Amino acid sequence: MAISEVQWPATVKPHRFKSPAQLARTLAADVAGRLRAAIAGQGTATLVVSGGRSPVAFFEALAQEALDWSKVVVSLADERWVPVEHADSNAGLVRRHLLQGDAARARFIGLYRSAPSLEAAAAEADRALVQLPPIDVLVLGMGDDGHTASLFPGSPNLDEGLRADSERRCLAMLAPTVPHQRLSLTRRLLATAGFTALAVQGEGKLATLRAALADNDPTQMPIRAFLHDPLDIYWCP
Repeated sequence: MAISEVQWPATVKPHRFKSPAQLARTLAADVAGRLRAAIAGQGTATLVVSGGRSPVAFFEALAQEALDWSKVVVSLADERWVPVEHADSNAGLVRRHLLQGDAARARFIGLYRSAPSLEAAAAEADRALVQLPPIDVLVLGMGDDGHTASLFPGSPNLDEGLRADSERRCLAMLAPTVPHQRLSLTRRLLATAGFTALAVQGEGKLATLRAALADNDPTQMPIRAFLHDPLDIYWCP
């Protein structure tokens, strides 16, 4: 089934691309346009991105966009609880592929904290996120299990992470894959974004989205919590 044939909620706007490269370029141009508009309207812009391997081409394309990067704040939807120097660090990924050249002038607010425990690190990150301005653009990814950010099915804090009225900005989360210990923004904070894009690739991810639409329980597939909010899906085979 093509993405255009899926019965999406009225809040969802799907975009199909021929290749990952085309998706990355278009998403970067769209995100940059929204950041420019935010800077023009309010003097600053805030971008929250996801980690993993798939955003690299998007990060590199966005770094080439003409922006007043000194007026942009960048943060993460989630993080692995590893030092920035670690190969699995999302902050390290952003620094290597996005915050380069002129884009290095952006202010970065990371989630990782060196603390005695994952819960303590999440509490410190939660306090640090008081400094995060309102989110203008949020770019999410999604796993084959329907997780987004690090809101994983079966994670002990998932119910709190999905609550629309949660008082927390960041929570400790456990992933089924290594590294298991994660930090994730909560749905309550993620849902405040002015524009949200979900970037996914492959027929498998499209099948996951179709499965997510077949039920309403977000604890089984956390992406469900976002499919009835305004959401632009960027997809390629």
